[in-house]
Amino acid sequence: MFTSTERIKADDQSIALYLENLLSNKYQIPTFQRDVVWEKENVKKLWDSIYKFYPLGSILIWKTNTKLESHREIGGIKFADNFHSNEYQYILDGQQRTTSLLTSIHGSKGKIANNENFDPTLYIDLTIKLTDATDDTSYAKRFLFWDEIDDRDGKLTANTGRKNRYQDKLIVSLIDIIKNPGEIERNLHKNGYGDFENPYMQQLRRIREVLYSYKISFIELRGIEVAEVCQIFERINQAGKPLDIFDIVVAKTFRSENQTNNISGFYLRELFDQFKKSIFSSQYANIDNWTLLQMLAVVVKLEFPEAGIQNITDMYLNKLKTEHIEAVWSNFKIAVAKTFDFFDNILHIKGGRLIPYRYLYLTITAYFYRNDKPDYSFLNKYFWYYSFHHADLLTNTTHLWEHIYFVNQQKANNTYSFNKFDIDKNSIRKSFYSYRGRLSRAILSLYANHKPQDWAKPHRDVLSNVYYLLTDKPNLHHIFPVNFIKQSGIASQIECDSLMNIAYLSQITNLKISDKNPLDYLKEYDDPDLEEVLHSHLIPIIILEWSRADALPENALTIFIEERINLLLEALRLKLDGIEFNVFDMGDRTDNIITK
Repeated sequence: MFTSTERIKADDQSIALYLENLLSNKYQIPTFQRDVVWEKENVKKLWDSIYKFYPLGSILIWKTNTKLESHREIGGIKFADNFHSNEYQYILDGQQRTTSLLTSIHGSKGKIANNENFDPTLYIDLTIKLTDATDDTSYAKRFLFWDEIDDRDGKLTANTGRKNRYQDKLIVSLIDIIKNPGEIERNLHKNGYGDFENPYMQQLRRIREVLYSYKISFIELRGIEVAEVCQIFERINQAGKPLDIFDIVVAKTFRSENQTNNISGFYLRELFDQFKKSIFSSQYANIDNWTLLQMLAVVVKLEFPEAGIQNITDMYLNKLKTEHIEAVWSNFKIAVAKTFDFFDNILHIKGGRLIPYRYLYLTITAYFYRNDKPDYSFLNKYFWYYSFHHADLLTNTTHLWEHIYFVNQQKANNTYSFNKFDIDKNSIRKSFYSYRGRLSRAILSLYANHKPQDWAKPHRDVLSNVYYLLTDKPNLHHIFPVNFIKQSGIASQIECDSLMNIAYLSQITNLKISDKNPLDYLKEYDDPDLEEVLHSHLIPIIILEWSRADALPENALTIFIEERINLLLEALRLKLDGIEFNVFDMGDRTDNIITK
């Protein structure tokens, strides 16, 4: 047990000592692949900050007995294979700085990703002076890479001068300053620059002081579980990408291929990426890795009850093991693909942002796992029942496991029952298109389920895959346009923004309608197919009757909303097929019973 001061501790080291410790395996860099980008300009600016003794921010070190997969080679620098220790020290934040420092001193040509011919070794030109404290340009000439020194074709004037200075030992590599400082001084003496006050000698002393006196700050975490490590990382790294539990599970479950011992490699990130590519035509291919990892944890728990995966929180996701993932992976992919197909092609919900509960991904995947004869009638009822239930019954992990037990009982026994439930008309009335709550998503899902057709081009579905690929959110149209309502004063803002006043339309049709009076724009689309088109949107025909009569009642939107609520409830009754629900109205306290 560690004390509070031992759990989080600050420390510092010189650059030379830090890199020496890294090369001797005191620290490990996990294979999180957190989009570390090696760029020449960024490396130069990093060294310029160090050269000026500017602070760089702390490097986050996690000390733990947990074994993660770590990089075995960076920029041509090899680390020990199968390294084992009682306590590992992982660099969680500071990988970009660390790899830049390491490769610019110890790197090898041709080992930088996506730049096979580049030599990352960094040189310093001792002839470049720092003019003053605000000098922000000389670093580009002071710190050089070999391609800025070499002059093979003899045509680059700047490179010609640098090549001459390199031959005169006035441009030297950082690694030589560390390993051969005496030889560099002897060369300067030999060429007449050996006086103590000589500016070139001063530059050499300065860069040596930088390497051995500049202190890199560390924050060391010890005795801290993975969930808290992720939270600490996110708190101190607000501007960057949060450390994800998925990154840690990827590193922990990684296994290198060993053909000699007939051991196959395992890389979870690659498996996830390949699976998403296999369903690229579905909008659900964009599902985040965290949700997919939780879906995987549910399946592992079902297949291996003794594996210790008691929940889907980070603490339990951290317990996922390679052998368990391998055992379920094939059937897991099938279950997830069926889940996405159910949302996409059975419910016709063409985007994950409309799924009322995120946990539905997990419960329905559990249902499809090792299920050769799924009952889609049951699944439809299950989805709509919990999406429209007055109470939120799938918001926490207790609910989650109750649901998984419920769907698995149906899978095992082919029997199920749903209790009578409540629906509040006023909640439907006051669900807004800008509010992304469970009921709002449920209403938009029900609209999508009816495959709404474009008013201008009947029989053409509005919610096509292409349509969803081109927009970040569904293109929602006010049936009674906002500006029309404001100008006419026929309704309140609450009624105006209600989802009962919303329909899916193509962007072109939406723009064409704009702020027109519904009596006018409906005349433009009034043909024999329009009633069927409106029906596909669950839009009451009464609005078309008003248009044909060219008369709009004073309380038209109020009447329209009530009519549409009734159409929505009738559509829901058909979806639930015999499941009884009680409709009450917190707006007027009037109760009704709707049954099949």
